[in-house]
Amino acid sequence: MPGKCDGIDPTASIHQTAVVDEGAVIGGETRIWHFTHVMKNACIGSRCNIGQNVFIGANVVIGNGCKIQNNVSVYQNVTLEDDVFCGPSAVFTNVLTPRAFIERKNEFADTRIGKGATLGANCTIVCGHSIGEYAMVGAGSVVTKNVPAYALVVGNPARHIGWVGRAGERLGPDLICPRTGERYVVIDGQLMPADA
Repeated sequence: MPGKCDGIDPTASIHQTAVVDEGAVIGGETRIWHFTHVMKNACIGSRCNIGQNVFIGANVVIGNGCKIQNNVSVYQNVTLEDDVFCGPSAVFTNVLTPRAFIERKNEFADTRIGKGATLGANCTIVCGHSIGEYAMVGAGSVVTKNVPAYALVVGNPARHIGWVGRAGERLGPDLICPRTGERYVVIDGQLMPADA
């Protein structure tokens, strides 16, 4: 997660069409692309890549090394831990029962996306839920409940169909990552590295 939140690092790169409100914090080597808007008091870590036409709401916290693809809106009360990937047009909500004619800003619910998690293109994360570390949400999925660490979820509503390793590869019955050889175990219904 970002360290001290204190201004825009001089090594950050902000496209001339982007709008960064006073009070926003942007870490070193972070790149912000065309037509993006970062609201006041948002805190973005180092080495992030924020795509085109992205909205980062007030008081949002984005960890180090995150990648947010084009057309994503990250609303207030959302926290992305380090190394989160948000696919294009991923959606976050901020209230459960919105109405245009009723003010519900006091009902914004917290949403936390764990370290290393992947959110597929066009998925929707309903507010008030957490995505565990290294979990993977399939493209177009709608998350309506908490997602465990390392879980692979797909569909509407999103359902748990398997496990993925840290490298993002789906694990077979042997729970060995086909890319890295890392071994995992399931304890009390939760996947974790065998050497943890």
